[in-house]
Amino acid sequence: MNIGQAAQATGISPKMIRYYEGAGLLGRVRRSSGGYRTYDESDLHTLRFVRRSRDLGFTVQQIRELVSLWRNTHRSSATVKALAKKHMEELETKMEELAAMSRTLTHLSANCHGDDRPECPILDDLAEPGPRNGK
Repeated sequence: MNIGQAAQATGISPKMIRYYEGAGLLGRVRRSSGGYRTYDESDLHTLRFVRRSRDLGFTVQQIRELVSLWRNTHRSSATVKALAKKHMEELETKMEELAAMSRTLTHLSANCHGDDRPECPILDDLAEPGPRNGK
């Protein structure tokens, strides 16, 4: 099938399919005699794997590792679990950072009059030098 059909079958845009190919996630994609990319069920299966991995927030580098492990029938599941746990820890750290940002913005918004006056604690806080911790 062509790239448009592959995109429709996987829910991944043609642009992203080309990106994933360039990033080495698909392996070598076959070309027609006219030079057009052609995809088979194996490619679609890989694209669905990539999409699910992206849906779970894995980076392209992590997905490259996962695809490699997925294709390696002699892999250790411990290796896969370690990669997933590391990603989970990164997500938890990011969630804590986002929660701190949300607390700060909640505090600043609650203290902003939101009227016609020029005073604004949100802008005052943003103008402060250096990194800030969440409140």
